[in-house]
Amino acid sequence: MSDLPEPPSGWTVWNAEPDGRIILAFRPDVFNSADHPPECLPTLYVSQGRRNDRRPGVAPPEAASGDWFVRLYFEPDVSLPEDRRFDDRDAAVDGAYELAREFATGDVDPRDVYQVPREDYFDALDELTGDAPGRDDA
Repeated sequence: MSDLPEPPSGWTVWNAEPDGRIILAFRPDVFNSADHPPECLPTLYVSQGRRNDRRPGVAPPEAASGDWFVRLYFEPDVSLPEDRRFDDRDAAVDGAYELAREFATGDVDPRDVYQVPREDYFDALDELTGDAPGRDDA
């Protein structure tokens, strides 16, 4: 993990394979069963090839091309609808860190991707990110 810069505020490098996949987690200290459900831990994946396209024995075309993807998950089956695509791992790491900063400052709203609202979860994320009620942007 030493080849990665310090992640944006609130984010932790959860896993980093040398020259491979990286997983960032947002505030694992509070998504711990006691404060908030661990399955709702916001997670960023940086990987070669799309994570959702992998099926046993079938290499996705993106993996063969060398493209890297970043995807933000709010929980295992809920993510931003679009992956961010990059030419190489370094660019993908930069893109993941930018998305992590956007999330941490409240610029990414999970309300847009949930079919069934989870208001308690949304309120908790608002409190943990820069989108907290009463925040003074001036």
